[in-house]
Amino acid sequence: MFLSRVDKHCFLLFVFVFQAIFILILYRGGPSNVLRGFLESPQVVDYSKPHDVYTNLSLFSRAPNEDTMPYCSAQSPILVGPLTISFRVLPSERTIMKRNPFVQSGGHYRPPHCFARYKSAILVAYRNQEKQLHHLLYYIHPFLQRQQLSYTIYLIQQVGTGSFNRAKLLNVGVREAMKDEEWDCLVLHDIDLVPENDYNLYICDEYYPKHMASAMDKFQYTLPYKSFFGGVSALTPEHYMKMNGFPNTYWGDGGENDDIATRIRLAGMKIVRTSPHVGRYRVMDYNEETELQEPWSRYLLGLGATLGLGAGWLLLSSSPAPPVTAAFSALG
Repeated sequence: MFLSRVDKHCFLLFVFVFQAIFILILYRGGPSNVLRGFLESPQVVDYSKPHDVYTNLSLFSRAPNEDTMPYCSAQSPILVGPLTISFRVLPSERTIMKRNPFVQSGGHYRPPHCFARYKSAILVAYRNQEKQLHHLLYYIHPFLQRQQLSYTIYLIQQVGTGSFNRAKLLNVGVREAMKDEEWDCLVLHDIDLVPENDYNLYICDEYYPKHMASAMDKFQYTLPYKSFFGGVSALTPEHYMKMNGFPNTYWGDGGENDDIATRIRLAGMKIVRTSPHVGRYRVMDYNEETELQEPWSRYLLGLGATLGLGAGWLLLSSSPAPPVTAAFSALG
């Protein structure tokens, strides 16, 4: 039986759409990668009704026997989406430690109730930014715990008064982090950015470096330019080696992110981005809000290096750059 002209056109359209979908799946690295993208992004994102970042975190209690502990679920059962972020009150170290009882000495955490499916190292270049550090730790620790990740936060501190070299510090951080663990993902995190949605999973894309801070409030939640790779990004150790690490020659603010984006392209890779509906970040701006300190925080702030923001400090050589200190780190 011959098809009518209309039926032929419908059939050809169907074949064309099917081929387009098939090519898209291959281009994104297979069906599992495409499905993961859908799982990362909830269908409805209502930022007018945010949740506290510590909501339901107490539901994670220590398993009675590690030998019979199951693997964590593929998707955390306590993700809520949009989160309430405020920088009006500076949290003390005591508050951060009290609210994160399962964070181990050195800033390491693993789920107490299940075996994590994913291990991420959070690398933060740092210098003389104690207020931003306290705010970041207050939000990022429960944020990562809600995702059932095994993680460690590494602070790589540059001492001295010379120009800041973020990329070189991150190179040091990668080197030291890989001595501790075979991490699945290396997350490069600016200290003044806090994520607004816990569906923004701090895991790597299997095939390409991922830019996670795709929508910052200071840019009206849009990209400042097409190749932007700053703020928060994630890449696997294999990506890092393929692009030959980060540039060591950029002193001061800016420049290194564009260089990293170029290295990614020259290595035959591309940048994938978290959906802007999910990859939203608040930037800490102390000119906008009046900050209040908790009663006991004034004393503790002066003791950050010895009381909880660094459980073991290691002096690293970074010649000819200024000395670099890595704090292993960020709580405990």
